[in-house]
Amino acid sequence: MLDYDEEAERYDTLRGGEPRARAAADAVLGLVPAGARVLLDVACGTGIVTRRLPAARPGLRVTGADLSASMTRMAAARLPGAVVRADSRRLPFGDARFDAVVSVWLLHLMSGPADVTAVVGECARVLRPGGVYVTTVHKGASHNVGSDIDAVLAARPPSPVPDAPDAVGACAAGHGLLPAGEARFRGHGQGRSPRRAIADLRRGWFVTLTPGEPLAEEFATRLADLPDQDRPRPDPEFALRAYRKPAGGNP
Repeated sequence: MLDYDEEAERYDTLRGGEPRARAAADAVLGLVPAGARVLLDVACGTGIVTRRLPAARPGLRVTGADLSASMTRMAAARLPGAVVRADSRRLPFGDARFDAVVSVWLLHLMSGPADVTAVVGECARVLRPGGVYVTTVHKGASHNVGSDIDAVLAARPPSPVPDAPDAVGACAAGHGLLPAGEARFRGHGQGRSPRRAIADLRRGWFVTLTPGEPLAEEFATRLADLPDQDRPRPDPEFALRAYRKPAGGNP
C-alpha cells in the first residue's frame, strides 16, 4: 500500500495532472443534480479535482475531507477554509448535511467489506434526502487496458476487489440508497510504459507484489523485457456509479 503522505508532492504529476482532474470533475458533475448547493468530497486528496467542482458549477459550495495530513495541506491551499482532515469511516459532520457526496478513488483502498460498508454508510448518513452519492468502482480493472504490460501482470497473485460494483451497490442498498446513474471518464496521462510499471512496482503500487521481494523482481525482469520501454500504453478508463437517497428517507 502506498504511503499517501509521502506520495502527496508527486501525486498529481504521476496521475495525469489537470487533464485527468478535468475529466473526473466533468464526469462527477454529470451525475450531481443541478439543484445541489452543498457537496462533500470524501478523500479529496490534493484537491485538484475538488476545486474544479465549484468552478464549473457556480453556486455550488464544496467541502473536502482527507485522512492524509500532507494531502489535506495541499487541498487546503487550493480550497482555503473548505478542507478538513477526517477518516472517511467516521465523518465529522452531522446527519443530512450535504446535497451530494463524492468519493473518487477511495473504496479500492479499503481493507475489506467492513470498511467499505462503513464508508458508504457515512456518506449516506451525511447525505440529505433527495441527494446523490457518487463513487468510483472497480478501479483496479480500469487499469487493465489489454496491453502487453497487462499480459505480464496477469500472472501476479490476485488483489482483493473491495470496490466491486455489485458489492458497492449492495452496500448502498443496505443504507437505503437507490441506483441513480453511471458514467465513465478517461485517466489522461496514466497510460503506463514498461519502465513506469517497473517503477510503480518498486514503490508498492501493486499490493500483492511487495517491493524488494523475489517475486516482485521476477515481474520487474519480465516487464524489462518488453519492447518500447518508454512508450505509454493506452490510458485507463474509470467507472462512476451514482446512488440517490430517496426524498422520503426510505426506498
